[in-house]
Amino acid sequence: MLQDYLTKLKMGLIGIFGYLLVRFLSLTIRIEWIHKERLRNVLAKGGQRVIYCFWHDRLLMMPLIAMGEKVNILISQHRDGEYISRVISLFGYKSIRGSSTRGGSLALRKMAREIRLGSHGAITPDGPKGPRHVSKEGAILLASLTGSPLIPMAFSSSKKKHFQVGIVF
Repeated sequence: MLQDYLTKLKMGLIGIFGYLLVRFLSLTIRIEWIHKERLRNVLAKGGQRVIYCFWHDRLLMMPLIAMGEKVNILISQHRDGEYISRVISLFGYKSIRGSSTRGGSLALRKMAREIRLGSHGAITPDGPKGPRHVSKEGAILLASLTGSPLIPMAFSSSKKKHFQVGIVF
């Protein structure tokens, strides 16, 4: 009983800390969007829903990409995924839990349903176990189930602490 309470407390505190960390970093950096007009053009097409894709090693600042929009994010059922889920919920995003190793097909179907109902999606196509920067079939399958375009995203920083957000088409 006490162990469960302490685990919930730890998860909550990690979520709050992660949220505050990203918010603090966002206040201390200058963000430069690259090709943002391309994303605007896609979104302007009759309420088009999109699927944001980004690599696992680039997810720290990704909560900034669609603030204020309804986004469902596919997140692993692993404990590390719970930490991420807690952080993104504080940004107003909803998590759908599942991965290529646990609950993936059910999570993809749920994600597809949410996209068809009007939310955007977000997924890390290289999966929780890698290999790094090698896309698995989940993102392609999700796009084919929904008819939504995949929008590759990246977040990088230079040595000058100059961060860039890019949309690659």
